[in-house]
Amino acid sequence: MTIERYGITEATADIPIISLVTVHDDVVHLCGITADPGSPRDIKEQTRQVLERIDRLLGRAGTSKSNLISATVWLTDMAHFADHNAVWNAWVDPKNPPVRACLQSPQLWRPGLLVEIMATAAK
Repeated sequence: MTIERYGITEATADIPIISLVTVHDDVVHLCGITADPGSPRDIKEQTRQVLERIDRLLGRAGTSKSNLISATVWLTDMAHFADHNAVWNAWVDPKNPPVRACLQSPQLWRPGLLVEIMATAAK
């Protein structure tokens, strides 16, 4: 059994040791992706940043958003749902959308973060 791992973090006071991406049996798993902690408190901008990071990580693993299988979205405020979806809908491959869940989380790993997305894709 081979597991490829990309973007292994180094432990700090704020960050655990994790892989940003793992690949097993042609299935790509992304960790929860957030915007930069210093990002503006704007859900559209943070969502764009997260989706750009997802594109880069999927590309690094040899796949793309057209091969997404599932996504889980956490929003700190469900009042952001429509604005988040506007950015998501402009980004997602409309012919190959993943299954998706969207949940509210009162707080993400750093104050000021408004959205986190975890995704799985086929290679």
